[in-house]
Amino acid sequence: MWTRHGAASKGSPRAFGRADHPHAIQPLQPAPSPASATASCPSPALLPLARPPSSTFLSSLGQASISAPTMCEPASSDLVEFVLAGPLLGSCGLTPESVRANAAEWERLGRQLALQLDFDHDHLDPVQRLRIYHYYLPVYWWVAQQLDSHRLQGNKTALVLGISAPQGCGKTTIVEQLELLFNWVGRPAASVSIDDFYLTHADQNALAAAHPDNRLLQMRGNAGTHDLALGTATISKLRQLTEPGQSATVPRYNKSAFGGRGDRADSATWPVVSGPLEVVFFEGWMSGFTPVAPEAAAAVEPALVTVNEILTSYRQAWDDLVDSWLVVRIGDPQWVFKWRLQAEERMKAGGKPGMSDEQIADFVSRFIPAYSAYLPGLYAAGPTTARPSRTLIIEVDQARSPIAQQPPPVL
Repeated sequence: MWTRHGAASKGSPRAFGRADHPHAIQPLQPAPSPASATASCPSPALLPLARPPSSTFLSSLGQASISAPTMCEPASSDLVEFVLAGPLLGSCGLTPESVRANAAEWERLGRQLALQLDFDHDHLDPVQRLRIYHYYLPVYWWVAQQLDSHRLQGNKTALVLGISAPQGCGKTTIVEQLELLFNWVGRPAASVSIDDFYLTHADQNALAAAHPDNRLLQMRGNAGTHDLALGTATISKLRQLTEPGQSATVPRYNKSAFGGRGDRADSATWPVVSGPLEVVFFEGWMSGFTPVAPEAAAAVEPALVTVNEILTSYRQAWDDLVDSWLVVRIGDPQWVFKWRLQAEERMKAGGKPGMSDEQIADFVSRFIPAYSAYLPGLYAAGPTTARPSRTLIIEVDQARSPIAQQPPPVL
């Protein structure tokens, strides 16, 4: 199975490495007793250590960066207490007993995340420690539980995890880290974004010309600017990669082309994903949005009426393929402008062309109507195809960290 590594920009083809371990982490088990939990090491029968990744994957992250420990040592008590103070444990179905029983595995996975993120695990600053142990790892355990449930229900296909999160809130980073981590523990994963399914530059120009008075369709982003058939075919192929030898190509989109207006990357550069897969991460800023009544769309902005009508086709095309949903909630959609500005600055610093501040402001303003119309429903009822016990909604602050008081479940 071929998987992306590193924090590659969506504006360029993503790099890939190899990870093909057969061992999988089993569901968390409760501690035998609180007294022995913090000092005990998870039994290999409960939490088997993954074999070290293959040499190709090792070289992608540095030869010294990954090596599964051969001995299991108990995690420090202060790390356990820090994990227990995290705001996501309850939302992710994690109990204090399960954390204590699997404390060593939390630390082992935390050390791996630190290596992937280029952090020094033994000298994490407060933000880095929070990011690993209060955010990424609780979500990792929740996804692992979703995969276990998927298998227990008799499903042979890969688990498709839909991730709905506003632009710039850190969804690409968490997807990259989860993908790497699942591959490292031997549960092969791949990822794809709705951005990969944007129309070609030529088709986007044709769409804009067909709706000259609709500012929301003049640039990529809103419903109507995606190739739905391409997305359906790609996700369907990925989730059906259940046997060795099967493979599928994954489209990529170059956001930096045409001065930041973007274009689909050359198909010769598209990565090939090989089976078997266990998890497909499918992320997007508007994933799972539920259309509103036409008059409600018009009240937000008249141009949204057409977008809202087109949005109705996204459920059958994409959302019906999603098995479980993760929603990242934010307090104010206006934060997207700041985050987009930061992203463009990083692109320019990396030598890629990007948009000016004025262009960014104009670009983001074309997404705000959709946020205004659809985020209230998303946060109140979940995505279009959300199901009880299959949906996780978490809230982050402007620094992209989980807030202390998380929203209650909506399903």
